[in-house]
Amino acid sequence: MGKQILIVDDEESIVTLLKYNIENAGFTTDVAYDGEEAYQKATENSYELIILDLMLPKFDGMEVCRKLRKNDIDIPILMLTAKDEEIDKILGLELGADDYLTKPFSPKEVIARVKAIIRRTQRPVESYYQAIRIKDLTIYPERYEAEIKEELITFTRKEFELLYYLAKHKGKVISRDQLLSSVWDYDFVGDTRIVDVHVSHLRDKIEPNSKKPVYIKTVRGLGYKLEEPV
Repeated sequence: MGKQILIVDDEESIVTLLKYNIENAGFTTDVAYDGEEAYQKATENSYELIILDLMLPKFDGMEVCRKLRKNDIDIPILMLTAKDEEIDKILGLELGADDYLTKPFSPKEVIARVKAIIRRTQRPVESYYQAIRIKDLTIYPERYEAEIKEELITFTRKEFELLYYLAKHKGKVISRDQLLSSVWDYDFVGDTRIVDVHVSHLRDKIEPNSKKPVYIKTVRGLGYKLEEPV
């Protein structure tokens, strides 16, 4: 049996489209049509991934995501939204969705995102359990945590993987496309705003002043680099 994916959308035509294409790609599926049913199924079953529509009856996708993360249910979530401007909230600190797609979308793109998310979430962070220390920042790969001046910081999976990748390449400028390829495992051109949103969240967590970052620097026109603060 293939990896099982929970599809959550209140539009039957979209559920049918997703179910058909996802099963053709070798996965098995389960479905839910409202937030309450989605939350119940996600707490009672083991899924490799949840495809979660933002706008749902009973309670919306944001609330589903928030409740799951609050209860330490770390199933990867691909959020579907017709509201392009919601990306910051969808991938926000209080939610922890792994990725998003804006409607309308192509089935091919959905499958590519699904495969990428599953590959990267099942691939352990490369680690010999050695902490990485950069000034006051200490990164613990095996725990998906870091400390600033011995104060513990927790991250979503993707925030940590981005921080860890930048730390492993300290001092090097990494383009957004390279981060999408290496951290998000995209083998196609993706929306680089997802990188910018996650960098913003990292800065909120590790920088003394997120408006004047000393760890994660923007290199205009090129990308980002993590460096040792002076």
